[in-house]
Amino acid sequence: MTIRTSRPHDEAVVEMLKADPEFANEYLAVALDQADQPGGQQALLAALRHIAEAQGMSAVAERAGMPRESLYRALSPRGNPTLKTWLAVLNATGLHLSVVRPR
Repeated sequence: MTIRTSRPHDEAVVEMLKADPEFANEYLAVALDQADQPGGQQALLAALRHIAEAQGMSAVAERAGMPRESLYRALSPRGNPTLKTWLAVLNATGLHLSVVRPR
């Protein structure tokens, strides 16, 4: 019997999101806040992908009104989702964006 002592980061994050769905709020907010940093846009896309994976890509795609394959492609590391796709996925995952003026 082999005991795994480590696991991929993406897998660990998805498991955390499954265990605590409210974590998605903070996770996406931090990723959005850091989107202008080097690598931030890729991290933001990964955060949305992790949230969708935690809720089930097929279910999220159905709620977003798009084919599952299109969702995978849009949220892939090379994806470049449109604003329409972003908003559809956010809505399908029960999240939304808000804008606040920094203090």
